[in-house]
Amino acid sequence: MSLAEDIEMLAAQEQGLQCDRFDHATAWSLGVAIKSLCEARKQALTIEVRLAKETVFFYAMPGTTPNNAEWVRRKRNLVELMQHSSYAIGRTLERDGATLEHNNGLSVRDYAPHGGSFPIRVRGVGCVGCVTVSGVPQRQDHAIVVEALAGLIGLPLAQVALP
Repeated sequence: MSLAEDIEMLAAQEQGLQCDRFDHATAWSLGVAIKSLCEARKQALTIEVRLAKETVFFYAMPGTTPNNAEWVRRKRNLVELMQHSSYAIGRTLERDGATLEHNNGLSVRDYAPHGGSFPIRVRGVGCVGCVTVSGVPQRQDHAIVVEALAGLIGLPLAQVALP
């Protein structure tokens, strides 16, 4: 898949993966769903789900390190600021030959344009939170979040998964 096709598909994911509602109970369910996916695959991830900039679910699976929590924080900061997936922002920067520092004055110490954080949008409302993971390569981090969100809203994964 080309970079341009990737960016187009990432935008389609953000449009398609919207919830009808999202509250604390939904955030918890999403976190547990990601944890279950990772356990079934024997993947160790740090998982965070936030609603209105409040952490509702956080779990560092056995096998992760504090560094994974730091990656979660940096990716989440970017999504809460830009309201687009961290992977989409990273791929767009790559396409444009740009950096967050140059384009937005953002420090890599606090913002990471790497896959694994995704905005949580509610139809008719907009961005209400984000879900973030860290522990596997960035495209896989992103894919796990997409899979869990698709399951949460009952959307067939084949309609939104990156190839």
